[in-house]
Amino acid sequence: MSEANAQPVSLERVVVVYGGHSAERDVSLKSGAAIIAALQRQGVNVQGYDPREGGLVGLEKLAPTAVFVALHGRGGEDGTLQGALELLGIPYTGSGVLASALGMDKQRTKQVWHALGLPTPESIMLHAQADWAGVVEQLGLPLVVKPVHEGSTLGINIVDDQAALEAAYHDAARFDARVMAERFIQGDEYTVSLLDGQALPAIRVEVPGGFYDYEAKYLTDTTEYHLPCGLSQDDEAILATLCQQAFDAIGGVGWGRVDVMRDGEGRFWLLEVNTVPGMTDHSLVPQSAAHAGIEFDPLVMRILQTAGHRTAGHRTAGQQSDP
Repeated sequence: MSEANAQPVSLERVVVVYGGHSAERDVSLKSGAAIIAALQRQGVNVQGYDPREGGLVGLEKLAPTAVFVALHGRGGEDGTLQGALELLGIPYTGSGVLASALGMDKQRTKQVWHALGLPTPESIMLHAQADWAGVVEQLGLPLVVKPVHEGSTLGINIVDDQAALEAAYHDAARFDARVMAERFIQGDEYTVSLLDGQALPAIRVEVPGGFYDYEAKYLTDTTEYHLPCGLSQDDEAILATLCQQAFDAIGGVGWGRVDVMRDGEGRFWLLEVNTVPGMTDHSLVPQSAAHAGIEFDPLVMRILQTAGHRTAGHRTAGQQSDP
């Protein structure tokens, strides 16, 4: 739904859904707490809800007029919560069922991008009896091994030799039954946040150890976030357009983030899309928004208001259909 057709979001009873059961629970709890505090500062009647405590039934009992989805990972970012909210007729932030499911599945996201001619590194699905030598021959070294359905770089390893490949597969398999190997792109890493059809300023991420893993994202203070990112105006515009195309390709709406590598020849390569990005004090969307002049509290409110983009056709929770 376009912004012009969006309906106002009722702030009568806003519920921030966070926590959950996924491996990203701790990050989700931090994101949710920050969002709740921001909405409280703006006078919104808001409360948090952890589905691990009472499941979907507990959420329905709260009768929210809108839900802010801060549930990272599986169970919140993969379309399952979105589908439940659709059935309940409750407006919610972020992408819908299909886009959320696609965005959580790195392999199928890449298949969509490939089909549309968008640049993304070549990949191969792995299994316990994989031809490890064949994988190395096809993708080269180094390569990246990652769980298909995890975020926050959980279970991801960069492999420098064939001997380490099988071990990296088993490490990733602790997080997901589906594991992929991806051609490694040597170069700079960028991330572009998207807010209601607008690409926010790109961030170049620099990690002293060279790998933007879970620790570098959330625990250490040595990771550097370059804003402005150092690209020329033309290159940053190209990057912004590419990321918006990548987000649109999976049907993303409202807000999200796209991660990209730039190789030594200046070509951009799409890595993955995040449909429920982090909102912690280390997170990238708030940093990018602040650089664009959008402070944290107004950012949270703008994201909440995007829930009205899918209000048409919804019934309010508890409202009966016409006979």
